[in-house]
Amino acid sequence: MTLNLTGKHLIAGEWVDGAGTFVSHPATGESRTYALGSAALVDRAFKAAEEAFVSYGYSTREERAKFLEAIAEEIDARGEAITAIGSQETGLPEARLQGERGRTTGQLKLFAEHIRKGDYLDRRFDAALPDRQPLPRPDIRLMQRPIGPVGVFGASNFPLAFSTAGGDTASALAAGCPVVVKGHEAHPGTSEIVAQAIDAAIKRTGVHPGVFSLVQGGNRETGEAICLHPLTRAVGFTGSLAGGRALFDLCVRRPEPIPFFGELGSVNPMFLLPNAISARGEALAKGWAGSLTMGAGQFCTNPGIAIITEGAEADAFLETAKTALASVNAQTMLTDGIANAYRAGADKIAATEGVQAVLTTTCDLRNATPYLFATTGENWLANHVLGEEVFGPLGILVTVKDEAEMVKLAESFVGQLTTTLHMDDADAPTAKKLLPILERKSGRVLANGFPTGVEVCDAMVHGGPYPATTNFGATSVGTMAIRRFLRPVSYQNIPVALLPEDLQQ
Repeated sequence: MTLNLTGKHLIAGEWVDGAGTFVSHPATGESRTYALGSAALVDRAFKAAEEAFVSYGYSTREERAKFLEAIAEEIDARGEAITAIGSQETGLPEARLQGERGRTTGQLKLFAEHIRKGDYLDRRFDAALPDRQPLPRPDIRLMQRPIGPVGVFGASNFPLAFSTAGGDTASALAAGCPVVVKGHEAHPGTSEIVAQAIDAAIKRTGVHPGVFSLVQGGNRETGEAICLHPLTRAVGFTGSLAGGRALFDLCVRRPEPIPFFGELGSVNPMFLLPNAISARGEALAKGWAGSLTMGAGQFCTNPGIAIITEGAEADAFLETAKTALASVNAQTMLTDGIANAYRAGADKIAATEGVQAVLTTTCDLRNATPYLFATTGENWLANHVLGEEVFGPLGILVTVKDEAEMVKLAESFVGQLTTTLHMDDADAPTAKKLLPILERKSGRVLANGFPTGVEVCDAMVHGGPYPATTNFGATSVGTMAIRRFLRPVSYQNIPVALLPEDLQQ
């Protein structure tokens, strides 16, 4: 297949060079050269975005819905090319990329359907009470309004669903906000082809070209410029705790602080309750191994920690998990940096006092196989390093003495994207004690499932308390993600003809 790659940035409908170049490091195939990002390009993109907001921010819901649907159609039209370059750059299998493309286009269509209904606007109306005593009440109406240009950082582990046209971009565009995307260095070619699809949708629907720009990365300057630009109204990010926290700090230290919606990672603990283990411990161990190694463990919802009551059933669970994990072939990790961090994280855990290495492995360059460790609840509580995310197929089994220690462990966790209860009906008393704790720790609580599948729907929350995210009241998946890029505005005694069309009724 011929890939029509320019290696350039897309700034408001124009493909432009950078001040320099950087070289990609694909998992397979030849490296390519791409234009380097810069603060000057970010400035140009945000000025175009602000100009676009004058029209796009006041476009109709139907116009925006058609634009989102056009993007989805243009992405699908380039499906073969996206799969080809995505597989070369990331090492992800074709089936995974095809599925992720379906998720990406599916959420664009879902957001289009959602904004057509109008419920997300949260429209409210308090009619005037001119005769109220002692003071009359004015006519007051409220509606959610778009905030303006949004900066989005592409994610390394989801080159489609969390990157150029992913959830952050789709939800901002649905809200009426232009977007400037910083492409991720792990998949610049994939980013460019998706940007080509968005550009084609812009031309098809006639929206202002400044509604979308792609500035490739290659340096820290580009990301910092997106956070600090005076026209940036919010930032969406999916990535590491260290990188996300650095960008978050930039956003809040600005002369005018802005919201930073960072999804920063999680260990996603599972609590394996006694009756569930007695009834189906072998199946749960195999299921954990499968979830732990899905996509080489490079999911932010990867269930890295399993908590179980000590005893013969816990020993059998550990042995079954070890056997299942040992049979998993080496998988290619997304980048050299992720592979290096995986090795370093495993070494750090192995060197922690009181930790048993159950299954050791090797990570040869970008090819990784699983690690499995075991420790006690007492040792877990004494070593906070064991609760830090290791991005990859690494699991820790924590054995506790009894229910009381399991509850204590639940209380010890910091913010998580997910927590899981594996339980049977007879486990309900213990689950009832754990659930109020777990719902304070995470954005999504599961029973009898594995968290690595994140459904894109109205009721989904993909977020959680810090350090899972920087904003516990938001989600980056599902239709509620649109709310991040809106703010409520009250209109008092404004003549109806001057009100936004959606508030005139």
